[in-house]
Amino acid sequence: MSPQETREGIAEAIGTFMLVLVGAGTVAMSPGNVVAAALAHGLILAAIVATYGHISGAHVNPAVTLGLLVGGKVGPRKAVIYWIAQIAGGLLAALVLRIALPSGQAGVNTLGQTVPASGVAPGQLVLIEAIITFFLVSTIYQAAAYGKGGPATPVVIGFTLAACILLAGPLTGGSANLARTLGPALVAKDTQNLGDVLQYAIGILGGGALAGLLHGDLFAVREEAKPAAKKR
Repeated sequence: MSPQETREGIAEAIGTFMLVLVGAGTVAMSPGNVVAAALAHGLILAAIVATYGHISGAHVNPAVTLGLLVGGKVGPRKAVIYWIAQIAGGLLAALVLRIALPSGQAGVNTLGQTVPASGVAPGQLVLIEAIITFFLVSTIYQAAAYGKGGPATPVVIGFTLAACILLAGPLTGGSANLARTLGPALVAKDTQNLGDVLQYAIGILGGGALAGLLHGDLFAVREEAKPAAKKR
């Protein structure tokens, strides 16, 4: 990898580590508190975008990278580097939580795993995660990729994730991020939760790809043609 690719990959790994550590850690320490979960994820994501956005774009989410790849905003090589870094950051955060959290503190959600609520069918899980991921990636496209958020971009993106978790948290955990779901699920070795990971992946990646298709083409921000100067 080039020095620039290494720099971007490390930024993605650190950013994803921050998001999963704070987000999953809050869920583990305050199980069932959707407001705490939403605030933790939203606030730390805003901080990550402000800190690492100018270095790597602060995707910190495989679905965001996929959406930008589908929309032609990043190339395949960069996407693969980002995906590896994001998954590694999520796994490292889960490992740190496993070491740092008091034993038995969080009951079933020992590492803050995203788990579907009782009665939520697989199809519902996929649909809900697809919708909230679509919302998140759409916001990132317009606010960050197209620069329409201005100085408020970190806050706009963080608030979007927080709002999505307020809606989906009681139903699916409100992941919208495969690294957020995969890291804690693998490290916790929760076999039931691991069985749900594929459903999360389908919904999350599907929602991100759909946002990329729409915002990379139909909703793309294009420069308006300037009128030709009149000849004197």
